[in-house]
Amino acid sequence: MSATTSTAPLSLASPGTGAAALPRARFTELLHLDTLRAASLAEIDAAAALQHRVDRKYLIPTSSAARLIAQLAATHHVLDIHGRRTTAYRTTYFDTPHLAAWRAHIQGRRRRWKVRTRLYAEDRLCRMEVKTKDGRGATVKHAHTVDADAYGRLERGTEAAAFVDGVLRDSGIDVTAADLAPAGEVCYLRAALADLEAGTRLTLDGALACHRDDRTAALDPGYVLVETKGTARPAPADRHLLGLGARPVSLSKYIVGLSLLVPGLPDNHVRRLARTRFHTGPRTETPLMARIGRNTFA
Repeated sequence: MSATTSTAPLSLASPGTGAAALPRARFTELLHLDTLRAASLAEIDAAAALQHRVDRKYLIPTSSAARLIAQLAATHHVLDIHGRRTTAYRTTYFDTPHLAAWRAHIQGRRRRWKVRTRLYAEDRLCRMEVKTKDGRGATVKHAHTVDADAYGRLERGTEAAAFVDGVLRDSGIDVTAADLAPAGEVCYLRAALADLEAGTRLTLDGALACHRDDRTAALDPGYVLVETKGTARPAPADRHLLGLGARPVSLSKYIVGLSLLVPGLPDNHVRRLARTRFHTGPRTETPLMARIGRNTFA
């Protein structure tokens, strides 16, 4: 199959499946992931964990993503877990009632932050994560492993809450876990690539959707969100992307989702960008809390 394969839709999961979009075979086929050498999670973490990094994001057609992977095949490996080259991600973001994290990002504040629980659906691995910015603008990610059943919850008195409080306090952010509640859930299918020698990596996300209450904002199914993760110096993947005509965009999944789904938020450049590649509509997937019998978080 050539790299100019048509960009057939990557559909979302049917109601009640308990996972993000899982068009695994189609995603693998469209991006030619089977042509890459495999690497284990331990190998990638050892070479390119990059908890302190610079992220660059590109929104490109699936056909361009396939060409990118072909260009990287000589230097990059793909994360392979028991023969599976993609992973379904579910991420619940927490924010204050007035959406302080969302507003800090939109306003470009130096002390930006995000708090989230992330579930790796097939493996039932779950982490509480806090992302902040350092004084040079680089992203710093802090993570704390939690039980998969704790996904989507941030309860007072737990180790997870203490972890969140500690990271935010040490980062000079005047917010505590007690101030936070679930604000939106983002689901997608991800492939992760790494250059084990250079210590850089990138991810490709498809079937991307953000859910809030009974509404969904979904990425155009013919597009993929590519994120390169490295140092301040652009990686070879960035240079290949520029050669394909792609340009970095300031695009956070959570920020885009809320910009499109929360009435009354101020207009912003993120919303204007999102409207060209995202569409909104009724939520077709059963919310996680309804499926497990919880309507509120502690």
